[in-house]
Amino acid sequence: MKTEKYGNNWSAYYDPNTRRYFAKILYTSREGREQYNYEITRDIYSRLGTFGDDTNNEELIKSAKMIYSFENTMYGTLGPKSTVWDEEANEAMKNAIQNKKN
Repeated sequence: MKTEKYGNNWSAYYDPNTRRYFAKILYTSREGREQYNYEITRDIYSRLGTFGDDTNNEELIKSAKMIYSFENTMYGTLGPKSTVWDEEANEAMKNAIQNKKN
């Protein structure tokens, strides 16, 4: 099974050690940076990249459980710049990405 998939603003990972799937949506512009991490299902992972438009891939990712949000923009929200909803899942995603790099 392919363990990484990419689009213009998103990337998705499968960690064979934990059998978990994760995705990241990242927007950068001169106004700032936004990042959203998700724990996705196998079904979502298998469908990613099959659409002609990356907007559809992003919408599919957004249907999953968000585990982390970071916003540092000129037009930022009133909330904190970053929020972690699921610390364990967010750490598991970081580990999966780091293991790919090693």
